[in-house]
Amino acid sequence: MRKAIWLLLMALLPVLGADISGAWDFTVDTGAGTGNPTFVFEQQGDKLTGTYKGLLGEAKVTGAVKGDKVEFSFEGEYGGEKMKVEYTGTIESATSMKGAVRVAALGEGTWTAKKK
Repeated sequence: MRKAIWLLLMALLPVLGADISGAWDFTVDTGAGTGNPTFVFEQQGDKLTGTYKGLLGEAKVTGAVKGDKVEFSFEGEYGGEKMKVEYTGTIESATSMKGAVRVAALGEGTWTAKKK
């Protein structure tokens, strides 16, 4: 019986959504190079807010979590030029995510993240 309940809960996790609140270390690969920014997220329901700190400075992050899908963005600055950065991805576990990133002037790339 316990096993059946456990399996049911695991099956519902993507539907119920994960909570990714906390600090995360990212590895981001684009045609312009690789970076290792840090994000700190706060999630309330499906609403996501937080902060970015990395090569593009520090910025406020907004986004959403729906099931096992996550999307968020921020406006960074590089060389005095502002640019929008958009992330989309999949929550693989409570401590792991991966996805795609679009950096306005620098193109597209991929990312992975591990919770601190």
